[in-house]
Amino acid sequence: MQIYAENLCLLSHRGGTLSGRGKRFPALRGNIRRLVYIGRRAWYHCMEDKFQADCRASLKIKREKGWVNGKMIVKNGKVFDENFDLKKTDVSVRNGRIAEIGPDLGGGESLDVSGLLVAPGFIDIHIHGCAGADTGDGTREAISAMAAHLVTNGVTSFCPTTTTLPEETIMKALAAARDCVERPPEGAAVRGVDLEGPFISPRRAGAQKSEYIRKPDAGLFRRMYERSGGIIKLVDIAPEVEGADEFIREVRGYCRVSFAHSTADYDQAKRAFSLGVTHVTHLFNAMTGLSHRAPGAVGAVFDSGGVAAEIICDGFHIHPAVLRVAFRALGEDRTVVISDSMRAAGLADGDFDLGDQMVRVRDGHALLPDGTIAGSTTNLGAEVKNLVGFGVPVRQVIKSATINPAREIGADREVGSIAVGKRADFTVLDPDFNLRYVIENGRIVFRA
Repeated sequence: MQIYAENLCLLSHRGGTLSGRGKRFPALRGNIRRLVYIGRRAWYHCMEDKFQADCRASLKIKREKGWVNGKMIVKNGKVFDENFDLKKTDVSVRNGRIAEIGPDLGGGESLDVSGLLVAPGFIDIHIHGCAGADTGDGTREAISAMAAHLVTNGVTSFCPTTTTLPEETIMKALAAARDCVERPPEGAAVRGVDLEGPFISPRRAGAQKSEYIRKPDAGLFRRMYERSGGIIKLVDIAPEVEGADEFIREVRGYCRVSFAHSTADYDQAKRAFSLGVTHVTHLFNAMTGLSHRAPGAVGAVFDSGGVAAEIICDGFHIHPAVLRVAFRALGEDRTVVISDSMRAAGLADGDFDLGDQMVRVRDGHALLPDGTIAGSTTNLGAEVKNLVGFGVPVRQVIKSATINPAREIGADREVGSIAVGKRADFTVLDPDFNLRYVIENGRIVFRA
């Protein structure tokens, strides 16, 4: 018998020992034999066939205690309201939607969150993988594993993100993501797909495999868009590459076009923005930097009010001081926190693959053998806490992990803020920004 560990959230990823949450499941004690790595996913193997019944019973207990049906009142919290002001109030939820916001609400089962912060559920629009799974695996199981793991970090919506891979591999990934949109797995909701490759510059490939890079091809994009069922929300482009201008003009009506993996200078970047590029992938990384005589792509972003910028906020990709400068320069409506995580996120250090390349993770840092940064192992919950600790204003931090990414993928009428009628996705934090509860679609899916 095999049980997918991240779906059950039972065990620590280090040494196969029971975690704090695993201790809630006494039936599991003594039954774990070893953690093995099979193919691209980590599975826990159990010693006895009778353990199947114990696991089913344990999972049932977790669901009964953690999921609330019908009406629920989140009471006494400090809530980030629709304008992202903090107010002490209650939030009423019915059938997965926010029904009412106000003081002293009643009429349903309540969750008392006195002294805690209630934020909208976090939204990660650029994530390749986590928990041993990767979008490029091209399977429903991989994306489902990502969804199950992400809610344990406060993420309630996400966009599985491809890398630069062969066309047939990307097509499989798109089909798997489409399946997860049409038949949602448990955990974070799949809101669409972020197509990071293959239309980038080989001179700024980063951790993307150069041999699979393609020149901008609107016909290929349309085939991918059709295969995805229209759920591609972002597509990356290096605007200096031959054919980029035409690509931008043809594709901008389908989804957001994002500046990425580019050698473009300030003028070339500004031209791309004038043509319809409105988004920038992982600002500072894989692009020309800012100096006082050559403002580069980074300077073009700062100088273009209609462009939103993704930012990796693990403190490794970008120095905390630079993060403070960037958040201040961009303002609270243009910053988008992303993880850019790969399959090693949530696991111990080791060797993994990303986009058909070997990645070594040491001390939580993901690098190619030549030292090139290869994604991250962070998550939005950790990044939000980082940013507050780095001195970025709390209001901007929360917007950057919620409504701003929702707006970039056209989901802001459904998620991203706490407002009547929207989906009831909440991330509940203590005053130190540690995760306490996650409520997804009106159901408690995680308790710290």
